[in-house]
Amino acid sequence: MDFAIDHTSSLPLHVQVEEMLRKLIDQPEYQNGKLLPNEIHIAQRLGISRSTVRQATNKLVYERLLIRKKGVGTKVAKNNISTHLNKWTSFTHEMDEKGMVFKNYSIKVSMVLPDKEIQQLFNIGEGIKVLKMERVKGPESGPVVHFVSYFHPRTGLTADDDFSKPLYETLEKKHHIVAALSREGISAILADAKISKLLNVKPGDPILFRKRVVCDPGDRPFEYNLGYYRADRFTYTIDIAR
Repeated sequence: MDFAIDHTSSLPLHVQVEEMLRKLIDQPEYQNGKLLPNEIHIAQRLGISRSTVRQATNKLVYERLLIRKKGVGTKVAKNNISTHLNKWTSFTHEMDEKGMVFKNYSIKVSMVLPDKEIQQLFNIGEGIKVLKMERVKGPESGPVVHFVSYFHPRTGLTADDDFSKPLYETLEKKHHIVAALSREGISAILADAKISKLLNVKPGDPILFRKRVVCDPGDRPFEYNLGYYRADRFTYTIDIAR
């Protein structure tokens, strides 16, 4: 194991260990059933605490990438595919790269009291408002996606920001917030009355639903984003390199 911890990095130690483990998982010998080095060995080799290694390992066990058996060890889970996106851009930039011209059909910004899930995600107390942005986007032929985003107060975003511009570009250039990691979940749902009206579909039509949490280089969540895509107009693709 030729990995090393960078103590000068802004990335937390457990996140660095997590990245190392993901690289180990991809190696053929571990894919074929070889046990991963035990947590004590990894901790000693990297000069960090065992609890830090355990935190990283627990994350991958939770993602069902690893299987831990007491008295045996930890190995890669078989027949399980997971994606770890290491390069992504804003939706606007993504469409630009494909040569597709998208426009904002509507943008709504407000300050709201978030629900318990967002309070816990952002680690903020009750009574603290966050900025909520709702957008409907699509080509000239009509809307294809509805985004709902909630932003941590530390972003500094206000209603005075120009949300017609690429979001992450504004965050980085104006507010010095860098998007480093996106954690996403994708599922299929049925359009309710609100979504059907926004995307010009019938109630009950299939919708592609994506939940995204965006973190800074310190692994701190700063955006909670919900995306609703027309299933007949949009395909969500992922490239997986071997």
